[in-house]
Amino acid sequence: MKLNIVPARTGVLWVRLGIRTFMRQPLAFSVLFFVYMAAALLLSAIPVIGPVLGLAIVPAATLGLMAATREAEDGRFPTPTVLLSAFRAGRQRVRAMMILGLIYTAAWLAIAAFVHALVDVPPQPVPAQGAAGPAMLSPEFQLSMLLMMVLFLPVSVMFWHAPALVHWHGVSPLKSLFFSTVACMRNFKAFFMYGLAWMGVFFALFFVGSLLAGAIALVSGNPQLGAVVLMPLMILLGAMFTTSLYFTFRDSFVATPELETPSPGESP
Repeated sequence: MKLNIVPARTGVLWVRLGIRTFMRQPLAFSVLFFVYMAAALLLSAIPVIGPVLGLAIVPAATLGLMAATREAEDGRFPTPTVLLSAFRAGRQRVRAMMILGLIYTAAWLAIAAFVHALVDVPPQPVPAQGAAGPAMLSPEFQLSMLLMMVLFLPVSVMFWHAPALVHWHGVSPLKSLFFSTVACMRNFKAFFMYGLAWMGVFFALFFVGSLLAGAIALVSGNPQLGAVVLMPLMILLGAMFTTSLYFTFRDSFVATPELETPSPGESP
């Protein structure tokens, strides 16, 4: 395995590939993303340890969503069991993925504690049931979330490729974080274009969705009915984005075939 430097235009290609792959099997990818979000919400409902568990599964879930794209690229139908790919790759790699989950959780909690000390409003990894009220609209809460986004960006860079490196290349957790950071920094131009392209897609679809929601609310006289339209749109956008993650990894590293693990469903 070695790092592959790609041109800036590749970032736009990643977005196109993600959308194209999603459109081949939109229902499958939408269901996978919905299952992940539902699992995160269910975990967050567990008292005390729920939100922590929800954070700890992020690396494994990210790998599962990337594996789904790989399945589709190989001409196979990605079933929900593909989300468990990280736990079907042998004891050593499962242990490494669990370590990544612990590091990810520790990083999030440390940054959240720092932001809470500054703003005195604790951000939440997954909003609790009934939390989407006035408190979440307060300037303090929004400031805390903005600070979380900015401070967590370096952590996101570290973990961008880490789950895939651990799972498909057998890289140790700490080395995977280092290699992921180097890959993202060396391909900064491509990732910058990738981010811009997704921002354009998000704003375009959200604008269309808002117009549709407004029209439905106007015709029905029920604003809540119009807002319901935005929920499937957000699932659609999230599913398309996560479908594109695999391509950012595939093109950032030149694989060494003998180091790769078999695709999900095959014996390691």
